[in-house]
Amino acid sequence: MLLFRPVNQKELGLIAQSDWLAFPPRLPEQPIFYPVTNLIYARKITIEWNLPAYKVGYVVQFEVKDDFLKNYEIQNVGGENIDEYWIPAEDLAEMNTNIVGKITLLETYKEI
Repeated sequence: MLLFRPVNQKELGLIAQSDWLAFPPRLPEQPIFYPVTNLIYARKITIEWNLPAYKVGYVVQFEVKDDFLKNYEIQNVGGENIDEYWIPAEDLAEMNTNIVGKITLLETYKEI
């Protein structure tokens, strides 16, 4: 399944350090990893949250094996096409091993 993730500069740097193969571990105060199911929702989060908070935001896309995702339900969190997966932080390393290919930087947003 093709998924998307809004990220900040620090997270993007850590992804790049992994040769675009993995997301970094979650911080202790971040018990869940939230990949989203569509580009429109990823853009919305980037523009409404990351851009004001960090002055820059990025959208990445990546593919995860369906066999891994079958263990998780899509969560609708607020309306049409506002869908995401809730991957517990302790499952993130396993999710990373189920990424097909590389994580791709799709879009960059900067505050003007």
